[in-house]
Amino acid sequence: MAVDNSAILAELDSDQLAVVKAITGPVCVIAGAGTGKTRVITNRIAYAINAGVTDPTKVLALTFTAKAAGEMRARLRALGISNASARTFHSAALKQLLYFWPYAFGGQFPSLLTTKSGFISQAITRAEVAIPAQVNALREIASEIEWAKVLEISPENYQQEAIANNRLVRLPNSKGESENLSMIAQVYEAYESLKKQERTLDFEDVLLLTVGMLEEDRGVRERVQDQYRYFTVDEYQDVSPLQQRLLNLWLGSRQEICVVGDAAQTIYSFAGATSNFLLNFQNRFPNAQVFRLSRGYRSTPEIINTANAILRAANLVSDHGSELQSANAHGEKPAVNGFNSTQDEISYVVGEVVKSISLGVDSSQIAVLARTNAQLDQVKSALNNARIPSQIRSGERFFDRTDVRDVMRIIRSASVLPSEGGDWYADLVAVLRPFGDADYVVAFLRLAKSIQENGGKNMRAFLREIEDRSEQNNPPTLPGVTLATLHAAKGLEWNHLFLIGVSEGVLPMGNDLNEERRLFYVGITRAKERIQITYAGKPSVFLAQFN
Repeated sequence: MAVDNSAILAELDSDQLAVVKAITGPVCVIAGAGTGKTRVITNRIAYAINAGVTDPTKVLALTFTAKAAGEMRARLRALGISNASARTFHSAALKQLLYFWPYAFGGQFPSLLTTKSGFISQAITRAEVAIPAQVNALREIASEIEWAKVLEISPENYQQEAIANNRLVRLPNSKGESENLSMIAQVYEAYESLKKQERTLDFEDVLLLTVGMLEEDRGVRERVQDQYRYFTVDEYQDVSPLQQRLLNLWLGSRQEICVVGDAAQTIYSFAGATSNFLLNFQNRFPNAQVFRLSRGYRSTPEIINTANAILRAANLVSDHGSELQSANAHGEKPAVNGFNSTQDEISYVVGEVVKSISLGVDSSQIAVLARTNAQLDQVKSALNNARIPSQIRSGERFFDRTDVRDVMRIIRSASVLPSEGGDWYADLVAVLRPFGDADYVVAFLRLAKSIQENGGKNMRAFLREIEDRSEQNNPPTLPGVTLATLHAAKGLEWNHLFLIGVSEGVLPMGNDLNEERRLFYVGITRAKERIQITYAGKPSVFLAQFN
């Protein structure tokens, strides 16, 4: 049962309150970085359920990462809503495809690829093209295949469309852009042939097949539309045309939809995302209520003023909503430091990390952000030499680790036992003591403490949380300094931030200067208290406003 409305509406500012009370759609919320949008949209869902506007089982909240979906589910549970669906687009589509597969397609469901690298490596061999099967090359080809598939571009049409869209592809031993695109087209064709041969789907296939199933089968479409009747879409600026097509099928002719986004944080255009659906929402729904959240609760005024300056420098403010205003106390001005070499730059950053930790800063509240994974590998090596634990945010599936699965089995067994002295967290500490201070133990205990402090009554509540996270591949926060690309940092925040490599040729990288500037903006707005920006060689054009 949902909590009382007074708890749902407590501690909201006037703009947030207006959104929460707008419980019938269509609704569009332009929400700047750190303005509390996740809390607002989950409270809106709870308020609508309390008002009888929707049943919780009819709710589908959509976002783009398992972490964000997990946070939404946790917030809804804290508001007494345990049976509303909060999922990524891919997860929601996969659930429907699995359920209806025997009826719509027949036979056993194909296997699902969690990573494309192995199949792409085989496809390179099959296509007989001169591309070394190196990690960076495989990643580049995977990105191109994903871009093509979300825009429904076939292997035959890939090269022509890639040229028309100014795709910039970096391959080892490159002989020119035209040859690169030609080779990728051949690998793409071989990759699709190999998947068909092995009866395997990738995540783009999941979206394509779900769209096809709903468009072709009226009975399935009507059953799905009856199941979900109240939609919320977070990070709406990141929707691709294929995802919008799927959303249209889920929504049907109804208008019970709330979209939340910030065009200033559109950083996935290279992958087919577009902010046009957000910016043109009122054209589709002329009666839509539009709200703006611009009061920032994450960062200091100094950090927010810097972020605003980045948008103003490219005249992005008018098209991307209002400038942010900080609700926090003043802090340090963002620092910019230049170095003669990348080695000197990384040595400085590692030294600053060591100094911060020695002064008592929790390493999990420190992050180093960079434009590329190759930069992070160098930082990781330097931190290892300094004996500073760190974690690179990547596609590694935390819950597939043998040690994690083993400890979860032990927690599952312990959760059925009565608590000694009524303190289930103390019992969990005792259960995990034989595993020492391994990273997963520290992460689980931190998560458990948070759950206990937020009303979790027993170890079963903690077990439900980690099993839910396992299903959604949403790991808890691991100890150590976080290393992440600017793209992987989206939606996250840290007290102390180092943004490295803000140099010409690195950031910006590629042809789309505004997209790169938005990426820089996203990096800046991940910082809560302190940010240091560094570069090696020639400073980026983005640093001009720091002079």
